[in-house]
Amino acid sequence: MTTTHTEDGYRDRDSNGYEIDTDPGRLDIGLVHHWLSTDAFWALGRSRDTVERSIRGSLNFGVYGPDGAQVAYARVVTDLATFAWLCDVYVAPEHRGRGLGGRLATAVRDHLAPYKLKRTMLATLDAHELYAKVGFTPVPDPDGLMILSHEQ
Repeated sequence: MTTTHTEDGYRDRDSNGYEIDTDPGRLDIGLVHHWLSTDAFWALGRSRDTVERSIRGSLNFGVYGPDGAQVAYARVVTDLATFAWLCDVYVAPEHRGRGLGGRLATAVRDHLAPYKLKRTMLATLDAHELYAKVGFTPVPDPDGLMILSHEQ
């Protein structure tokens, strides 16, 4: 595994040729939009404009296969000072079961570590074990969390 970590970005390549990169210029935005809007239960129907704006306002992690094609995605909303929110983690169905989700979560953790954020959060309905392996734990006092939702 070869990892390059700088203030400007993160790049990691494993022995199978999969590479994680934070360069937003490498993202296949059309593909990310397709994945999220048609297959990710939390983002079904999300517009292309919303995906593009979310990418512009986030720290993005793309995963690329040995042929260079994008095979997974995650983004982090953060101020790089106190807080981060990991979201939109998606691995293409044909690449699932290869540990890419765990590698992606690990890359996010490792990239954010030097910033010494007070907390990094996420929401998941079905991947608790995967995120626990990377160090995430249940919220100790969920009654303290609140939400302002504009969903209809």
